[in-house]
Amino acid sequence: MAERATRPRMRTATAALTALSFVGVAALAGCGSGSSGDGVSRNASASSAPPSASPSPSRSPASASGWDPRPGSVAAVGDSITRGFDACSVLADCPEVSWATGSDAGVRSLAVRLLGASKAAERSWNHAVSGARMVQLPEQMALAAKERPDLVTVMMGANDACRGSVRLMTPVADFRASFEASMRQLRAGAPKAQVYVASVPDLKRLWSEGRQDESIRKVWSLGICPSMLADADDLGPAAVARRDAVRDRVVAYNEVLRDVCAKDRYCRYDGGAVFGFRFTGAQLSPWDWFHPSRDGQARLAEIAYRTVTAAEPPA
Repeated sequence: MAERATRPRMRTATAALTALSFVGVAALAGCGSGSSGDGVSRNASASSAPPSASPSPSRSPASASGWDPRPGSVAAVGDSITRGFDACSVLADCPEVSWATGSDAGVRSLAVRLLGASKAAERSWNHAVSGARMVQLPEQMALAAKERPDLVTVMMGANDACRGSVRLMTPVADFRASFEASMRQLRAGAPKAQVYVASVPDLKRLWSEGRQDESIRKVWSLGICPSMLADADDLGPAAVARRDAVRDRVVAYNEVLRDVCAKDRYCRYDGGAVFGFRFTGAQLSPWDWFHPSRDGQARLAEIAYRTVTAAEPPA
């Protein structure tokens, strides 16, 4: 059983390694900024209607806190995760499987869960850009504000930690300043838009999930998140300290997201749910073992939906 399960994975890894070697990895998170067209996509119709258990797209009254658990439109900002990068094919955005606004019936994005497939196709927008860091979020927020959405989803920060070295990671103060500027930019154009903020994923867990697989280590060695994933089999003191420094920085970024969001009455942070999610290889792209697979995108959509529709924000 174990041998049969391993062989397909190794074949996929070999194919991914070959493709990445020829094409290069400049578009991968932490290595550059790739985009598809202008970075904006609207959903195509889903291939099939959501299951009958899907929520009604009709809006419900806002809670006493002013939070509406059934927003009528969704705009997404962020990086390659929200673009569905490497979820469908190697080195390519796949916004149709985006956890936030995608149309894929298997993922059932947040927009689809909230609005239904047909309305999500008309009333959701994806302004995320692969490779983006927090310093680029204000520009995305300005574009999102122009849509006048009821809800804006934010997932940003992995690329700020995934740099060529620990020294190059975005300073926490700069991360905070850019996120605060982003919220101001949104409020200038959409003063009452609700905001869902996802925590930055636990990059050290990513390392722990794949570090013992030689084929995965070879793919990572091409330049995927070097601050965390370089020399993945090195357990020496310097390598351990480097990975701990990256994780500590991610924790600090999440504290910033929580703090800034808490100061805005229309903002809801996920309470660290994405960071704390104990993902496995099934939720990772078979091309790079870094970005979410379709299954991983679906898990992110579930977390977002629970947070957005909850009567109260996470503690």
